[in-house]
Parts: sequence; structure tokens; C-alpha cells
Amino acid sequence: MVDAFHVFALLLVAVAMALSLAHALELPGKMRLPKETYLAVQQIYYPGFTYGGFSEIGGMMALAVLLFLVPFGAERFWWLFASLVLLAAAHLTYWLFTHPVNDFWLKDMGLKGASGLFFSVRAGNGTADWTQLRDVWEYSHVARAVLAMLSFIAAAVALAR
Repeated sequence: MVDAFHVFALLLVAVAMALSLAHALELPGKMRLPKETYLAVQQIYYPGFTYGGFSEIGGMMALAVLLFLVPFGAERFWWLFASLVLLAAAHLTYWLFTHPVNDFWLKDMGLKGASGLFFSVRAGNGTADWTQLRDVWEYSHVARAVLAMLSFIAAAVALAR
């Protein structure tokens, strides 16, 4: 039963990793885009990546549940703990760096309802140079991809223990 739930948690972490990795892999091409094209491309991510982002929260919740199911101090416990810390760090990176820039990218989209509320939380004011905002957004996704990949590896190693 614990192993089956662990596979489910691993799947959630894998989806979170895949989304951030997709953003990171786009970086070389997107850094060459002029402002108008870059801003147009930014709009394609919503709402799809927003929905996929729930896997990150689900992954953290599933990893936390696993920590209660696995004996404290066991090797598997510590790998799961590392996975949770790394995924939480990726999530924190989103809120501290990526999310405030999203308001700048989405200011002309006129999002309503839950999407409008979500993207207004900790929103940046968009007064910085667009290339600075682009760099923060792009490199924060590289950091998130690295953290999510390490989280996935730790969760996979835990499953093998």
C-alpha cells in the first residue's frame, strides 16, 4: 500500500518536474525573441501550466503523507524528506521570483475569476525593464527545474529503498 502511494507521489513530482523543465529548455530560444514576440509567447502558458502547477502542491502533500507512513530515521524517510524539502524550495522559488513577474506578462490579458485572483497575489508592478523581468522569469524556471529534478531523484531513490 505504501509503495503504491509512493508511486503516485513520484508521478506528481514528475509532472511538477516536467513543467519546470519544459520552461527551462525553452530558455535559449526565448532569450533571442524581441519584446513583442516574447510577450505574445508568454500568454500560451495560461491556463495549462496553471492547472499542471497543482501537481506541485499535490506532490508536496503526498510526500508529507509518506513521511508519516515511513518509519522515522529509516533511509527511505530521509530520501523522502530531501525530496519534500527540494520540491518545497522549487515552490518557494516560484512565489518569490516567478509569480511576481507573471503580473507583468498577464496585465493585458484581463484574466477574471480564480485566474485573475491567483495572478494578482504578490504581483509585481511591471515597472522594471522587460529584459530584467524576462531574465528573472527564465532563470527562476531553471532553478525550479534543477530543484524539481533533484526532488524527483530523491523520491525515486526512496522508492528503491
